[in-house]
Parts: sequence; structure tokens; C-alpha cells
Amino acid sequence: MISNPTFSAPARGLLVAGAFALVVTVLQSAASILVPLLLAVFIAIVATPMLHWMRGRGVPKWGALMVIAFVLLDVGSLLALVTTGAVEGFRDRLPTYQERFMTFSHQFGGWLEGVGASGSREAIPDLLNPDMLAHGVRLFLSNASGIFAMGFLVLLATLFILLEAPTIPAKLRAAFHWTEAGDARLKRLLDTVNRYMRIKTLTSLGTAACAWLLLRFFGIDFAILWAVLAFFLNFVPVVGNILMMIPPVLLALIQIDPWTALLVAIGYLVINTVIGNVLEPRIMGKGLGVSTLAIFISLLFWGWLFGTVGMFLAVPLTAAVVIALDA
Repeated sequence: MISNPTFSAPARGLLVAGAFALVVTVLQSAASILVPLLLAVFIAIVATPMLHWMRGRGVPKWGALMVIAFVLLDVGSLLALVTTGAVEGFRDRLPTYQERFMTFSHQFGGWLEGVGASGSREAIPDLLNPDMLAHGVRLFLSNASGIFAMGFLVLLATLFILLEAPTIPAKLRAAFHWTEAGDARLKRLLDTVNRYMRIKTLTSLGTAACAWLLLRFFGIDFAILWAVLAFFLNFVPVVGNILMMIPPVLLALIQIDPWTALLVAIGYLVINTVIGNVLEPRIMGKGLGVSTLAIFISLLFWGWLFGTVGMFLAVPLTAAVVIALDA
């Protein structure tokens, strides 16, 4: 005789918490494998409409995949060349910027001490240590080959996912015995992520272009580097718009003067307000149905779990979890 034990509410809570902790531990342990796979999945979701469009016009599957691979490889290579070249130029100019920063910090610290803030001359260089920035630049350049290798791995995974894309729904139905409701949820998830990533890419391009024009107007060095940074950080919710303006504002402060830095900061605020708070919500409509607080918490969680990639994909990952839990 088999008995079905019943658990009290606290016991069920403990079971759920233990299962959640186990899943999170496994995910974090497998992050090195899951991160490129997640990137490939989301890139494949965005590229799927392009694949269907070419297939609908008679292009064979291998030809469509070759076109998508060429576009992704070409865009990635161009982005890598531009970014690496700009970072190397920035590294060469770092000694000059460090000297200017030390002069500015000495003057600003002296002014603060004059108004009663004792110890400011020593505190400001400690708060904004230029040696940390130099170390970060050297670290990026030394790891550039690893980043490129990961990008190539993501490209290969994306092509294999696109190759199997037409048969994935049927395989999921056979494996999990999905009903029409399951198919509807999968379609809803793919459409939601696709729409979000497409709109976010367009708004990120607009943000990067406006940032580049702003910095070129004021004559800030390496405007293309800060524009690329603005493009990627625009995908990071809540804090991305703040982080993207810090390096160019500090550079304007050191390179030119405080008033120019203030104008650059105002320009970034205008760009982020118009694109992020006016245009993007109008285009996005209701969005993903996730509150701002939930997005901020998800940013912290996915960033802790998967690092930088988790922060970039925090919103679509959270939307996917919400739709999965709805099932």
C-alpha cells in the first residue's frame, strides 16, 4: 500500500527553497558553458525572422545561413577592430591623462580644503585612482584573443541553432508532450524576446549615434569608443544609462574643463531621457510586463549568476522565467 504524504506549508517552502538553491548552484557552476550558449540562443531568436524571410523568397537553407553568418561575422569583426584600435589609442594617451588628472585633483582638493574639507588633496586621488583604469585597459587588451574566441564559438552555436530551428518545436512537443497551449507559450516567449531585442538594438544604435555626435561636437577624444560603450550599456537596465556617461564626462573634465564636462553630462541626460523614457516606451508599448523593481532585482541576480552577459540579458531572461512560471 502506497501512501501519499502531505507536507505542511513551511515544509513545502523549505523544499522549494532547497530546489531553487540547488538549481542556482548548478547554473553558476556551469556558467562558462551556459553564457555563450545563452548569447547564441538570443542571437538566433533575433536572426530567425531574417532566416524565415530569405527562406520564403526561395533562398535555400544553406544559402540563408551563409548570409547570416557573413553578416554576423562582418559586424563582429568591424566592431572588434574599431574597439581594439580605440582602446589601444586610449592606452597610449593614458600617461597624459594621468598627469592632467593629478593636476586637476590637486587643484580641486586645494579648493575643497579651502572651504573646510581637510585631507581632500590625498582623498581624491584615492577615490578615483587612474592606476586602476590603466590596469583595466591592459587586462582588456590581454584578454582580447579570448573574447574573440568566445565570439567565434557563439557564432558557431548560433548557426547550429538556426539550422535546427524549424524542427525544435516538434522535438519539444515529442519530448515534453506539449499541447497547443505549450506551443502558444513558446511562440509568445519567442515573439516577446524577439521584439524586445529588436527594439532595444535599434534604440541602442540611436543612443550610440547621438552620443558619438555629442562627443565629436565637444571634441572629446575617442568618441567612437564611448559610442560603442553606450550601445552595449543601453542593454543594461536601470544603471546602464548612468554608467555609459561616466567615462566621457570624466575625460571631458580632464581633457578640457569642468563646464564642458557639465555640458556633456547634460547631453547624455537628454539623450537617455528622450530615447529611453520617451521613444522606447512608445515603440515598445506594454513592454514585457515586468515592473522596474523586478527588473532591478533581476539585474542583480543575473549579473551575479552569469556576470556581464547576465546583466545584458537580464530583462529577456526574466521575461522567459515569468512565461515559464505561468505555464
